[in-house]
Amino acid sequence: MVEAVTSAARTAPRPDQVRAVRPAAVTRRMAAAVRRRRADLLVGLAFVVLAGWLTHGLWPAPGARVLALNPADQTLYEWFLALDARALRGELSLVSDRLNAPDGVNLMANTSVVALGVLLAPVTLAFGAPVTFALLVALNMAGTALAWYLLFTRVLRARRLAAGLGAALCGFGPGMVSQSNGHLHMTAQWLVPVLVWLVVRLLRAADPAGRPDGPDRRRMVSSAAGLAAVVTVQVFVGEEVLFLTALTLAVMTLAYGLADRDLLRRAGPGFARGLIGAAGLALPVLAYPLWVQFTGPQGVADGMFPPAYFSADLAGWTRLSALTLFGSPEAVRLTTGPAEFTTFLGWPLLLVSVGCAAWLGRRPLVVALVAGALVTAVLALGPEVVVGGERTGLPGPYRLLAGLPVVDGALPMRFALAVLPLVGTVLTLAVHRALGESGRVRRAVPIAVGAAVLSVLPAPLPTMDRPPLPEFVTGGHWRQCVRPGGVLVPVPTATPQDPWPMRWATATGVGFGMPEGFFIGPYGRGGSATMGTWQRPTSALLADVARRGVTPAVGDRQRRQAARDVEFWRASCVAVTDDAPHAEMLRRTLEQLFGPGTRLADAWTWRF
Repeated sequence: MVEAVTSAARTAPRPDQVRAVRPAAVTRRMAAAVRRRRADLLVGLAFVVLAGWLTHGLWPAPGARVLALNPADQTLYEWFLALDARALRGELSLVSDRLNAPDGVNLMANTSVVALGVLLAPVTLAFGAPVTFALLVALNMAGTALAWYLLFTRVLRARRLAAGLGAALCGFGPGMVSQSNGHLHMTAQWLVPVLVWLVVRLLRAADPAGRPDGPDRRRMVSSAAGLAAVVTVQVFVGEEVLFLTALTLAVMTLAYGLADRDLLRRAGPGFARGLIGAAGLALPVLAYPLWVQFTGPQGVADGMFPPAYFSADLAGWTRLSALTLFGSPEAVRLTTGPAEFTTFLGWPLLLVSVGCAAWLGRRPLVVALVAGALVTAVLALGPEVVVGGERTGLPGPYRLLAGLPVVDGALPMRFALAVLPLVGTVLTLAVHRALGESGRVRRAVPIAVGAAVLSVLPAPLPTMDRPPLPEFVTGGHWRQCVRPGGVLVPVPTATPQDPWPMRWATATGVGFGMPEGFFIGPYGRGGSATMGTWQRPTSALLADVARRGVTPAVGDRQRRQAARDVEFWRASCVAVTDDAPHAEMLRRTLEQLFGPGTRLADAWTWRF
């Protein structure tokens, strides 16, 4: 016995040997995992490379470049990201007085992407909001494509080639690329596949088929809790995407249930209880933010975009987006702007998608996908059908939803964004099935789908140089003029049409407040939503000087009004920089209003 123990002691590894073995074992396991997931990693890398190519115009100097087709929205989102980053300093509020001073701005009523801003706050604080914006433009497309790829391969068990083609359309389709021109809240769709997965997981857990003990209640509870958590986060990423996802899933659930009534009878009651449970978990958390959004300070209860104007043209479905390699600039006349090419799939992709859906047959999932695509595509046409820019007088099904709470906050043409992942799923299923066949089908379907996806291959987003910031801002000279937490009035003030002065605040990490600006507020009739606010008399006077370059007549009345406006804004400082339009005329006007100014770097200032 003693000899056995002694022998074991001799052969046992020493502690230093154990420590040496463990890292090696971990390394081997990691290497094995990489080998198993090599194809997935390559697909993810391909998506990142494609997103980088599409946004390469913003790199390597995001602070000096701007999206050429929608620079105003980029300015707004960079301001939001700079404000959100202040959360790391303990300054997180759903209503901010750093814009539209002194009334402030309701961040919930605006697309302020609070969750994204807080998540990437370290990047913003280290490198600036323009870097964070450029990073999000690229990551939203690549992340959305990767999330759909993982859903297709893990939930649908689709082959990688099939999943890659479908996911590429989901993340880089015409609507996603066009919305990337400044609309971070619309392109951050990487949580949508997670929502879909949780809904599917809940449905499977609620189905008692094959289980002697009935539904898997533990999985139902975890799915409902996960669904509540993801919905809550998505509210702070983009409510419009959440609304479109919920509507599409509701249509698909109804269609799936009608196509598979046995499943509806078996799992329907438990599935409904799970959804109610998820809502019960999410609503207490979201109650206060939603109250702030609709009835809180500076909140708005309705949308501000007229549905008749922001409706999709029926002819747009057959055209290729002007932002694709094979598209035509003439397509612009069929939409409201470069950020709204939501329906431009083109004939090749439409025909291949219809053919694939027909070939897959009346499977419940295919029926649900087709139903969801048809409903959202028709709703995108708005209250009146328009063809080739001409109003037909035919009412659109959207009229059934018009005027409903929340619905008016979503632009009709954006319903078409839901079509992309539905079509992508159909193409994934078709290629997956074809790869399991033999003969011509095995080659013909993947080739047709690949060609259709290539027909909407996007072109890089157009960019341009942005004007440099004044030394007054970049050199920190503004601190000599503005009290801590005070209000700086740039001349001319920021407006929805020209929000460039908001870049001053963004560059300082929103170190001061500003009057007026670019935002959604309750300044319409009866508190309805408007873009921005009305200009005070003094800001309107100075804006006219900047526009026309004519010095106005300034008397005691204008000086008294200027004093009242400065008091209303609670301004610490008024500043006009040398790069302002008609800067010399503006300086003379300000001297007539406030007396001699003080020179700070490349700005004239008046302190109060």
